[in-house]
Amino acid sequence: MVVINIAVFASGSGTNFQALADYFSGHARIAIRLLLCNRQEAAVIERAAKAGIDHYVFSRHELENTGKVKDILVEYDIHFIVLAGFLLKIPGNILKAWPDRIVNIHPALLPKYGGKGMYGMKVHQSVIMSGERFSGITIHMINEEYDKGSIVSQHTCEVKKEDTAETLAERIHQLEHYWYPRIIEKLLLLQDE
Repeated sequence: MVVINIAVFASGSGTNFQALADYFSGHARIAIRLLLCNRQEAAVIERAAKAGIDHYVFSRHELENTGKVKDILVEYDIHFIVLAGFLLKIPGNILKAWPDRIVNIHPALLPKYGGKGMYGMKVHQSVIMSGERFSGITIHMINEEYDKGSIVSQHTCEVKKEDTAETLAERIHQLEHYWYPRIIEKLLLLQDE
């Protein structure tokens, strides 16, 4: 039985990375082989080390102007790429090499509150300021444009009158941590049939 190797791109604290690492630990068919990060000081690197997952830190220049990141993915025999709080755009050379095999999670119900610069607390503040009754997460494939790839699934939660960006973010994180690994598993096992 062939194991499906995943690489995760992340830039920050890595709570989604942790949820993925925990979920796929010991999985019979799917393994997180590599963390790729663009910030040497990111807490996600320590999470990868504790989980026994290799990591590689790269510069924006390496990602955008060299083939180094793509070469690392090939070296690790990566079949599927997961973005988990990764704030840079994936370049064309990687998009072409892994067509329809790169997934992202966004902390709102796309197409609303997406696009360049819309991440983290900025999204939650915008949702609250707009008076939305519901928010949630969108899991989507990526393409050349921020948050414009085909939607795989969306999961909602209520926006409460007393919500702050922080309280809404807590509920969004719960949705992310539960749904992201399960949807990725479903996607990979369906693709592999």
